[in-house]
Amino acid sequence: MYRSLDDFLTDWRYESEATTKVLSNLTDPSLSQKVDPEGRSISQIAWHIATAPVEMLNHVGIKVDGHSRSEVIPNRAKDIASAYQRASASLGEQLKKNWSDKMLPEEIEIFRDKWSRGKFLHSLILHQAHHRGQMTVLMRQAGLKVPGVYGPSREEWSAMGAKPQQ
Repeated sequence: MYRSLDDFLTDWRYESEATTKVLSNLTDPSLSQKVDPEGRSISQIAWHIATAPVEMLNHVGIKVDGHSRSEVIPNRAKDIASAYQRASASLGEQLKKNWSDKMLPEEIEIFRDKWSRGKFLHSLILHQAHHRGQMTVLMRQAGLKVPGVYGPSREEWSAMGAKPQQ
């Protein structure tokens, strides 16, 4: 749970940059990759990540500049990445305008439950990391390079001259 808006925004900047790195490694042909016929494709997960700031902040009365989940998913990877970057930047701007540290312990209704605003902000980070992880598995299956997020990826580790970890 966050008690400081600056702490959240510092984490959000890092997480947003990490997500942008992952989205930037997608290719148009990779967007259809699925783990199985019933699962989500890379494009569906990527679009979910790109639109989540808009959708989730809307639930708490903050208008974030971006796309709605119900819009048609772009068929170009760079358009999804661009949509994410726009929403992510707007999220930070809108939070600074509309919320303060004093408001973070206050409870708000979200998803038929009551959460503190600080818990809600924490869930934004975790939600994004969860789906980013799903996407990187699909990226491996599609033969794409996966960038490191919380440390070097296999390819980055190898580029440093280190043996891949087992």
